[in-house]
Order: sequence, then C-alpha cells, then structure tokens
Amino acid sequence: MTHSAQLDLIAPPPPLCRQEALRRLDEMVGVDLRPLAETHGITVWRDGQRNKGWAGQVVERLLGRSPNSEKAADFGDWELKVVSVLPDAEGRPRVKESMALAMFNPAEIEADGFDESHVLSKLDRLLVVARWFDGPDEAYAPVVGAAAFDLTDATLRARVNDDYDEIRWVVRSQGVHALHGGIGALIQARPKGDGRLAFYARARFVSFMLGLAEAP
Repeated sequence: MTHSAQLDLIAPPPPLCRQEALRRLDEMVGVDLRPLAETHGITVWRDGQRNKGWAGQVVERLLGRSPNSEKAADFGDWELKVVSVLPDAEGRPRVKESMALAMFNPAEIEADGFDESHVLSKLDRLLVVARWFDGPDEAYAPVVGAAAFDLTDATLRARVNDDYDEIRWVVRSQGVHALHGGIGALIQARPKGDGRLAFYARARFVSFMLGLAEAP
C-alpha cells in the first residue's frame, strides 16, 4: 500500500460536540488569549492593521480546529462566535458591538425566505464566547464566559423573522444599496469592512445570548 493510500484510510477527527466545547471554554475563563495568539502563530497586527478575527482564530485553535480564512472552522452542526465585551458605567460587562452572523448576496436573499436562509441556520445552534476588550492595543484579552444559544423561543424567532422579511423587502423593492444599519430590531444587514454583505446580530441581542441582558 502506498503512503498516499495509507493517508486516505485515516479518518478525520469526529466533530467536536457543542456541550464538550462549552465545557472546555468554561475551563478557559480568565485565560488571556493574547499570548496564545503568538503561541499558535496567529497574527494580531500586521503593517499597522489589526486582524479583527484573531481572538476567534485562537479559540478555534484551542478547540482543536485550524482557522480557515475562507470559511468558519468545521464544528459539525453548531457555529462558534467570539465577541468582545468591555465595562459599562457600573463596571459590568457589555457587548462592544454587533456580531457578524452570515454573508449573503442579493440573489440569495431575494430567493430564500427566512426558513431557508443562512442566517437562520447560524442562529439555530450557536456557541457564543465573550472575551475582554482591553483597548485598541489588544494587550490583554481574557475569556469572560461562553453560552450556548438556540433560536427556539417562538416569540424571539418571529421577531428575527420580521427583521429578515423587512431586509428582504428592501432588497427586492429598492435594491441592496438601500440597506442601512437602522433596519431591523434584532438583526441587521450591511456591508462588512471589505465591502461584502453580511447579516449581524445587534449588540443587545448578543447580550441576551450571553445572559448579560434579560431581554433583547
């Protein structure tokens, strides 16, 4: 048997289940991700530009998956998201900004209803990790906590569905150029920094996912 044939017989590792990932992440609370980025060869800064996804890439590596610049790490039937938190006026953690959920193009959103959408598939089984944002220098980034989230509550699901339908109506009737961050109560659609279009969960929705708020 050739060496390449032997390699073909090696089965890939089984997907990491979400419950086990959550257990591992609970053990990481307080662990600073910043030095681990260097340990795992993950770039935080290059030519004066910050890699916004560096913390998520470190967490992926710690969970046994190799970061991929083209798509999210393969965790099977659930999705990993890492968000930044910082202190509010009373020192309690608050979510810093909205959380990217899924890329889309105008043709997809025109063709797909909410039940067939990528954004629903992302929200149906999430694992959200909160890490501390110490400032623009990113000198210190400990894990604060993690929470599993499923979009199973009927009222909440209906609200997200309404947001999606409003965004879809704007794209269909006015074009994608008419989208702006003010559309949608829980999710929004807007360009990412590289110009591609994406759905985002608003910060208050992410706070609810993490248990930092009683209602979104």
